[in-house]
Amino acid sequence: MQKYCAYLLFMVCLWSAQAQVPTKVGDTLTVVQQDSIKKSKFFKQIGNGFFPTKFIDIDLRYLFKFNQYEGVRTGLGGRTNENLSEKYRVNGYVVYGFKDHTFKYSVGGGFRVSEPTDTWINLDYTDDLQETGSSTFLTDKRFFSFFEPRLLNINLFHHHITKAISVEHRITPYLLSETEFSRSNVTTTYDYTFFVDDKAFKEFRLSTAQMSLQWNPFNTFETVGDVEVEKEGYPNFTLQMTRSFKDVIGGDFNFFKADFRTIYKLDHTADGKSFTEATLTSGIATGKTPLTHLYHAYPNNIDKETILQRFSVAGINSFETMYFNEFFSDRFATLQLKHYLKPFNIAKKMQPQMVLISRFAIGDMHDIDRHQQVTFGTLDKGYSEAGFEINKILFGFGLSFAYRYGGYHLPEFTDNVAAKFTFNISL
Repeated sequence: MQKYCAYLLFMVCLWSAQAQVPTKVGDTLTVVQQDSIKKSKFFKQIGNGFFPTKFIDIDLRYLFKFNQYEGVRTGLGGRTNENLSEKYRVNGYVVYGFKDHTFKYSVGGGFRVSEPTDTWINLDYTDDLQETGSSTFLTDKRFFSFFEPRLLNINLFHHHITKAISVEHRITPYLLSETEFSRSNVTTTYDYTFFVDDKAFKEFRLSTAQMSLQWNPFNTFETVGDVEVEKEGYPNFTLQMTRSFKDVIGGDFNFFKADFRTIYKLDHTADGKSFTEATLTSGIATGKTPLTHLYHAYPNNIDKETILQRFSVAGINSFETMYFNEFFSDRFATLQLKHYLKPFNIAKKMQPQMVLISRFAIGDMHDIDRHQQVTFGTLDKGYSEAGFEINKILFGFGLSFAYRYGGYHLPEFTDNVAAKFTFNISL
């Protein structure tokens, strides 16, 4: 409970830091406009995951997290801002895991090639952990979620030391791109052997090229003072392609991956408080792809005997009844539907909101016998769950309930049920 309260306390501090005391610098309209501009700048930075100071923007992703392998993970990260230089930047972080007793870090920098297209060339060196089976988009680094509840239960990680060069480029106001070339040394933190080409790999080297595209064709732009505020529109689309090369800078495997995601949101009320959201995600990996770079379909259930023992925090777009490490795929697709009802107006500061949820996943895997010392299933029969959330009951906390049915329904009724609490805060 203390770690969740710490999140809440920190965000209250952020809000308080922006409290404005009126002073006589002109007429009332001028004060209001200046106040609005300052807040717009501040919340734009917060929305990108940074707390701004004079010369350095503090990266909020590294202050505090928790997972089953590292326990408490805490540290400090940041990057230099335009007050120090508009053409160059330095970024990095250092974190420490109190359970694995290990420091992780990253250091890098970049220089801007073009201001109108926001084009940057970056160099990075990273020594850290990554969740096995996670599929992340390069362009998602520009978007930020302060509280990531699913991280609390993850226990399957691989360690990587990665050297990378990347290019960020805004092709149009609605199309972002990032291209990266990297060389990684990968070692799993669990027992795993990848058997391929009559060789058994306990650790391996990857030389990869990635291109990620984020297309937001329905975004709108509004100028507030000298700040351009971007409002998200729907649907939006993300596509990423990854190619791994054998015998290029010592790479061990040839494989190819393609990942896709689209999000659609339909408002039912003018104030946007009641809406329906659909998220479609898919991926395919061909060639000799190790488990570390395959797909797990976003599970978020602990393998414990009773419902109360499995009680934890519900994720944002995760399968609440799917157990961690239960399924892996080299090709998969998920569809998640959420319908947000209008909040219940119980009191001014107590307006809980019910969300109806349905999720479906399907997948499969070729050459499953390549992955040894680990046991998992595939999603070829189709995985289904349905449930609901009641969010923001008190101090941002709520409750979540989900039920697993269909092809992977379990014999014991209670094993199909997930009851958790939710945590939602809004700036």
